[in-house]
Amino acid sequence: MWIDFSSRPPAPGFEGAAPHLQNYRRVYAASEKQSAKSDAAQDLQGYLETYERLVARHVVLKARDVETTFGFKISNETVASFCSENGPRYIGFAGVDPHKGKTAVEELERAVREYGLRGLNLQCFELKLCPNDRMLYPLYEKAVELGIPVNIHCGINFSTATPMKFGKPEYLDDVMVDFPDMKVCASPPGWPWVNELIGVAWRHPNLWIGLLAVRPALLAKAHSGYEPLLQYGRTLLQDKIIFGTAFPMLAPERALAEVKALPIDEVVRRKWLHDNAQRFLGLDPIP
Repeated sequence: MWIDFSSRPPAPGFEGAAPHLQNYRRVYAASEKQSAKSDAAQDLQGYLETYERLVARHVVLKARDVETTFGFKISNETVASFCSENGPRYIGFAGVDPHKGKTAVEELERAVREYGLRGLNLQCFELKLCPNDRMLYPLYEKAVELGIPVNIHCGINFSTATPMKFGKPEYLDDVMVDFPDMKVCASPPGWPWVNELIGVAWRHPNLWIGLLAVRPALLAKAHSGYEPLLQYGRTLLQDKIIFGTAFPMLAPERALAEVKALPIDEVVRRKWLHDNAQRFLGLDPIP
């Protein structure tokens, strides 16, 4: 039993022209080429059957609204409809555009209260905002009021249309100081500022680290820059690591196999694959 904290299905509304992300296709070409051979990439039925076969308890799908900056959107309605049509295995996070002001706050509330979405997704590099930008604070306040967790992009981005500085973990430290009761997952896991993110997560009880959009095997590879995440993730921060495949960047089977091959004990592995996400998402524990 495991939880995939990041996945994008091959379904209408989840694809679309996103020229600002084309450099990602270059960077992830090898991984995506391999992922394209998986059953999950062939069609929607293959996608659904893959998660059934792999006994995924839940799969998190994330909406994105970056219309102001890049004219791109995966709508809350699209995510909510997919989750409703394909069963309780699928959990949706809302995406709203803070540049739209009060409208974005209202949309977030509607997405949670009416559409049944269960978190907020902020890809700050696409919004061209640092996570501690005051434009985002009304959304954080609403998230706390609604009692929902927030996913915030952390680490390098490969879009050459926007600076990578928006992903620095130090900005999350400011956010957690101002909103200590808000549950936040920083994902991907902070490279090339991995040590900085470890420090911020160690400081703040409600900050988790999302191990997604990166091959898990790199945590055990010398000089990758991820080695400290393995060391702290199996010791002091073992309750803070949340796993996601970021499909279609990585095939679910491959990502899972790489986590299972890491030098961590089974108790810690279960936390990474299930228990930490369960607590972050506010799910009932498995009996």
